[in-house]
Amino acid sequence: MRAAVLKEFGSPLSLETVPDPVIGTGEVVVDVAATGVLPYTAEVFSGERRYPLTLPVTPGLGAVGRVRATGPDATALRVGEWVLCDPTIRSRDGVPTPDITLQGWSARGDGGLMLQRYFGQGSFAEQLLVPTENVFPLGDIDPADAGAWCAAHVLLVPYGGLLAAGLGAGDTVLISGATGNFGGAGVAVALAMGAGCVVAPGRNEAALEDLERRFGSRVRTVRLSGDEEEDRERMRRAAPGPIDVVLDMLPPSASTAPVRAAAMTVRDSGTVVLMGGVGMLGGDDLALPYPWIMRNNITIRGQWMCPREANAGLIKLVRSGLLDLGGFDVTAFGLADVEAAVAHAAAHGGRFSLTVLQP
Repeated sequence: MRAAVLKEFGSPLSLETVPDPVIGTGEVVVDVAATGVLPYTAEVFSGERRYPLTLPVTPGLGAVGRVRATGPDATALRVGEWVLCDPTIRSRDGVPTPDITLQGWSARGDGGLMLQRYFGQGSFAEQLLVPTENVFPLGDIDPADAGAWCAAHVLLVPYGGLLAAGLGAGDTVLISGATGNFGGAGVAVALAMGAGCVVAPGRNEAALEDLERRFGSRVRTVRLSGDEEEDRERMRRAAPGPIDVVLDMLPPSASTAPVRAAAMTVRDSGTVVLMGGVGMLGGDDLALPYPWIMRNNITIRGQWMCPREANAGLIKLVRSGLLDLGGFDVTAFGLADVEAAVAHAAAHGGRFSLTVLQP
């Protein structure tokens, strides 16, 4: 099969012919119809993001495609059916904290790197080998919509955070980083889950106006000034009542000040979920006041990606009409144009904009 291969950080991808995946028990081979190219892909390939990634590698994070072959222990999946491939691969040892690798992208710890040795090759290829439990049926779809379904891999990230927070119908949630790629997706997911109001702070006026236009009165945008105390009060005043959940999606380039300003808007007994990349490239640690956390019964938790069952839940949200993939603008490239796709994603990535490869 053809695949795009990253041999060294900072070098261009090369299009090569590599061996087809060899299927085993507990595995599925999928013909890749479309795979997303994230806006920060060039930062991963250059090494700037410092992601643990064993080279050489076929990169690529998740895919939409059709089942090519299943292992002997698969009883429901059928050859030819459309599926969503979850890139979050977990070890199967049965331990309380499984090791994780993001297929073709990154890993957590030494155990995650061990998983990369087997499931390390990603979706910038004509075929993808994945664990059976990472394959989720989509039902019948128009092949022309395969690229739009790649939005699921962006939406699943904030969905995982909102599930971790226990977001309930009618709750007020603040999305820190709402004008970005994952933050904007978080606004859409929170509304689909039944949030009564989403507070969306940011400095990008055009992005804030776009959120208002897309989602109407259930979204309350806040223009940030850069002053932490002032911005905290602006966010509180924008909410129709107490803020139940704060979800932080700010990228590594952000400082800790806006994270703290947003986090400390949450109500007594509220929940703050940290999912962004602040601090990953160095800088100050997030400093939250111990007395405020303790006396206000605040729950603060981290969430990396999403639980496996979130995939089926998100598919249901789309199929029910609560979450509209039609709001994403899709630009598609062939596998031979992978470098152009990476450059396009960097230049045009953002809220509700998808760059996809179609191998």
